[in-house]
Amino acid sequence: MNILIVPDSFKESLSAKKVAEAIAAGLLSDRDDLEIEQLPFSDGGEGAFDLLESLNLGKTINVDCQDPLGRKLKAPYFLFEDGNKAWIELSQASGLMLLKEEEQNPLKTSTYGTGLQLKHALNNGVREIFLGIGGSATHDVASGIFSALGGKLFDKNGKKLSASGNALIKCASIETDKLDPALKNCKITVACDVTNPLLGENGAARTYAAQKGANLETIEKLEIATERFAGLLEQEFNRNIREIPGGGAAGGVSAGMRAIAGTDLKPGFEILSELAGLEEKIKKADLIITGEGKTDSQSKHGKLPFKIAGLAKKYNKPVWLFAGSITEEQEELHKIGFTKMAAIKPASMPLEEAKARAFELLKEKTTALFKQNQI
Repeated sequence: MNILIVPDSFKESLSAKKVAEAIAAGLLSDRDDLEIEQLPFSDGGEGAFDLLESLNLGKTINVDCQDPLGRKLKAPYFLFEDGNKAWIELSQASGLMLLKEEEQNPLKTSTYGTGLQLKHALNNGVREIFLGIGGSATHDVASGIFSALGGKLFDKNGKKLSASGNALIKCASIETDKLDPALKNCKITVACDVTNPLLGENGAARTYAAQKGANLETIEKLEIATERFAGLLEQEFNRNIREIPGGGAAGGVSAGMRAIAGTDLKPGFEILSELAGLEEKIKKADLIITGEGKTDSQSKHGKLPFKIAGLAKKYNKPVWLFAGSITEEQEELHKIGFTKMAAIKPASMPLEEAKARAFELLKEKTTALFKQNQI
């Protein structure tokens, strides 16, 4: 039997790689004649490196850059074997995960560190870049990236500004004369899985800034500043960025990068599926097993296991779902394409204990379900 294990991470508990290992261990504790492929997956944010490394597509490169608050940092990006392509994860240098809760403040953070990663890749001959933008700590409409690549921001008095949310509020003009010329010879694709526009009620500031430490007053200041900065970018680069579906992702990085570099936006799952040959692997498998930390009514709106189930249903393949907890109705999950589903957290177990024991619980639940439902 050929089994494909293709899970997402269990947030705050297990990486996608560890989830796959636990499921494989659970299967092999019952039978040793299984052909198992572990493919820890990602939709373009956290976990993309694990996937690309597991496929032996290249290697990670560590770069001297800075975190969202300007502190020195070494952050990785993935360089493909041909040396011409790279995958850069914004969260590695500009992510919320790099900050303590009390440090989170989109007025002070910037994407400058991610810009230094892009600059390193460009200066080393990379001519195609995939930019995953999940987990941002910033709202700077890519002005940090712009600055790291040689662009300049100025206030109304002509004073140069260091990129941040505050700089966005003060910015009255920009200069592009020293922008890295290698940008013109590089194709950049932003991995974006949301459709929020840059501005408005569903835009970057009003949808996401609160998650990054902004209060209501700051959110409205950022909304006004974002509209003004979008106008500066549109005038300078002659590209309309206000209405792009997904332009509001990562504090407007999607929109900013479209202006600065003419980037395409594409769902991260699609990009990684193509790189991994996922559809072909699903066609060959007898059973697909996926998972996520929590399956609820929101999961069907684009969460990774549901995308896996959609592909598997296309080829009438059985799909098992493991999750820390499952609150969505089983009937709904069956309609989507899941044939078996199991929550690993015992009802009586405290959540923190379940998180700490997630590997063991997942392994045990996999073994039990497989013994009951061998195909």
